[in-house]
Amino acid sequence: MFGRRKKSAEQDDDHDGGFFGDDTETESRAVVEGADRNTDPDVGPFDLNELDDDRESLAESRLDLGSVLVPLPAGGQLQVEMTQAGAPQAVHVVTQYGRITIAAYAAPKSPGQWREVAADLAGSLRGDQSEVSVETGPWGRELHGVTANADLRFIGIDGYRWMVRCVLAGPAGSVNNDSPLVGIARDVLAQTVVDRGSEPHPVRTPLPVVLPAALSAQLAAAQQQAQQTEQQGSAPAESAPGQPAPAQPAPAPVQPSGPTEGPRRGSSGSAMQQLGG
Repeated sequence: MFGRRKKSAEQDDDHDGGFFGDDTETESRAVVEGADRNTDPDVGPFDLNELDDDRESLAESRLDLGSVLVPLPAGGQLQVEMTQAGAPQAVHVVTQYGRITIAAYAAPKSPGQWREVAADLAGSLRGDQSEVSVETGPWGRELHGVTANADLRFIGIDGYRWMVRCVLAGPAGSVNNDSPLVGIARDVLAQTVVDRGSEPHPVRTPLPVVLPAALSAQLAAAQQQAQQTEQQGSAPAESAPGQPAPAQPAPAPVQPSGPTEGPRRGSSGSAMQQLGG
């Protein structure tokens, strides 16, 4: 499937020790790959630096989001979540069964970050009175949560100085181990490629999300159209002399979706823009 290569000693030289990662010289990539993940070389997530394929060829069959290159399932659509500053924060893949969100995070060289993150997530969910169970999937432990708003499944995979987290959200029963949504998410993860980059990042920090130019253009056009619609709606309409001006409809409220909410379509002009996948 992919022509894989091992990293050279020169490529393995980094300086993000301490707070930015474990700088233990004896830590091997093989040990990291054996931690809580499927070690089949044909099953991802893959490290971009371990593949013979160049980024351009990989992006032909995947959505290039900078830190991750993610294949889109048939019929999947995209929701782009923006920060208050207008930068992309997350990209959600919406299917007929529910929503899938894949993101990469900085991690130390030593394995085990996903175990710690999973424990923290479980504690947070239980604190919100949600039902939580730990199940075993292809890469090891998976977290299944039942909340008041949606059923959730968290899949985490440790790589070399990175961790991938996949969040599934949908209606009751949609994230059970044998559900279609879980099957789709695992297929997507198995072909996901991670670009950790060389910049130092504190552990657990989300790696940057960068939208493709075409997607950015679509998002900008949608936001501009929404702003024009809002401006037109707020402008006073002309009316006949002696007649009151007609009432103007209020603009649609912004409906950002958090990571624990169920799948939601982003309304035009909101911080969440739904674009055809």
